[in-house]
Amino acid sequence: MSEAVSNLEGLLREALAPVEPPEALVERLESTLMSITEMAVDELDAWELSAMRDPRNWARPAAAVVVGGTAGAALVILRARRRAHASPVGGVRDGAERTLRDLGRETRRLLGNR
Repeated sequence: MSEAVSNLEGLLREALAPVEPPEALVERLESTLMSITEMAVDELDAWELSAMRDPRNWARPAAAVVVGGTAGAALVILRARRRAHASPVGGVRDGAERTLRDLGRETRRLLGNR
């Protein structure tokens, strides 16, 4: 019985092992998120403040803020995760500090482009 349990545990461990996505997929996702963020920023740049007096005109800028903010946040997380996987972590605290530094650096880089 213990041999069957051991075999089952081995099969589960093998089946549930993490799989890294192909590098091309990560690059394509990153470029898509960057494109969405840039389109949202361009949409907000083109908007005139005088048109904001009418509440009917608020939908497009509100959508641009939500979509651009979400894509930007996903881009920051994606880049920080990639950097975290590239360098081994010494401990939980070191990993958390490095992740926070990476998130801050990527956020500044993304916001600094505008």
